[in-house]
Amino acid sequence: QVQLVESGGGLVQAGGSLRLSCAATGNIFKINDMGWYRQAPGKQRELVAAATSGGATNYADSVKGRFTISRDNAKNTVYLQMNSLKPEDTAVYYCEADVIVINGAYYSKDYWGQGTQVTVSS
Repeated sequence: QVQLVESGGGLVQAGGSLRLSCAATGNIFKINDMGWYRQAPGKQRELVAAATSGGATNYADSVKGRFTISRDNAKNTVYLQMNSLKPEDTAVYYCEADVIVINGAYYSKDYWGQGTQVTVSS
């Protein structure tokens, strides 16, 4: 019904930048919150940044001032601009969306992308 497709991960040196994108497609009436999470080996998944449909944002303390989340609501797409990357940012990054689905009826459901690897070398 709804798919989230991420792109933009890769290998970068410390101090470098990457931009992640996540596009939602399918039976979408509206998307409420969209966010980025990450999971490093041996650690729990954690929130990196989130954005409401109205533009409000919040960030994990560890990325404040370095990462910026933004949305294009017309394209159902969320971005994560990551600057001044550090080795500790290495993780699989997942996109998440709180979607109002229309499929004969309206209902709310959470969807996740497949994840994209970000590796920061020292």
